[in-house]
Amino acid sequence: MTSPFGPLTAIADARARGGRLREALPVLERALKELDLGHTIVVAEERDDATGLAAQALRAGTRFVVAVGDDRTVQDVVNGMFVDGRPLVEDAVLGIVPAGTSSDLSLSFGLPDDTEGACRHLVGPNTYPFDLMKVTCRSATGEARTRYAANLAEVGMGAEVARRNVGRESDRRRFAAFWGGWLHGRPRQVTVRADNKTWEGRAFNVIVGNGQFTGGLRMSPRSFPGDGVLDALVFCGPRSDAYTMLPRIYRHGDHIPDPNIAELRAKIRIAVEADRPLSVAADGVPFGTTPATFQVVPQQIQLKL
Repeated sequence: MTSPFGPLTAIADARARGGRLREALPVLERALKELDLGHTIVVAEERDDATGLAAQALRAGTRFVVAVGDDRTVQDVVNGMFVDGRPLVEDAVLGIVPAGTSSDLSLSFGLPDDTEGACRHLVGPNTYPFDLMKVTCRSATGEARTRYAANLAEVGMGAEVARRNVGRESDRRRFAAFWGGWLHGRPRQVTVRADNKTWEGRAFNVIVGNGQFTGGLRMSPRSFPGDGVLDALVFCGPRSDAYTMLPRIYRHGDHIPDPNIAELRAKIRIAVEADRPLSVAADGVPFGTTPATFQVVPQQIQLKL
């Protein structure tokens, strides 16, 4: 057994890769055996199954859980690692195997997205204590909803795109989701509070970054998921910035500084309010609507590198 954290439990999300993640399971099994990693593979069939499976594994004595899938999978597993606002197991270790899916959190750490390459990073003692976000917003029924997120959140246009993009695997459908979100992401009067600083004005999108990437784009290039800080970028220019800035974003995220983007940082929390409810998404997962808060949860989980 090459892992110093004991046998791992790999939680594979059957919904990832458009429901085709099962195709990667034989490769996963073979790679773990070749690396001599003691392991159990379980499959999450439905929404929130990965959360329950992660909690079940930790309660059974596992210290090392691996999310096999995309950022939604990572988010589900992370939420299973907490109970009543505290880690279920101290010093729990989280591994990520994207298995060919789009994993934006992995990009922030330079981890490979192929199954065999990602499995090689499960070997050895190297870990990184990384931060999370505790996100609270309004659910569809008007009640407060709280959930942990690992990577990056959006309020406004980006969240509307995420809402329309759920279950869309083809480039054509993602393209349609972008333009649908753009058409409905009109600038609104927003108030963004980052600890003791406040920004007010009209904006079409607000990014709250723990990690750097979303949709493969380095949208929050100054975020480091271990510095105890959340970064807010408020896109307060014309809506056309959503596509005219794309060339600069593709070039390693050099869209900031920019006079049409307000930058705020928080060591405690970021709160976003608007003159009408705006969509909220985190890790590409639609959450609800504003008002929303994003609280820093510093270094509660060890990420396997």
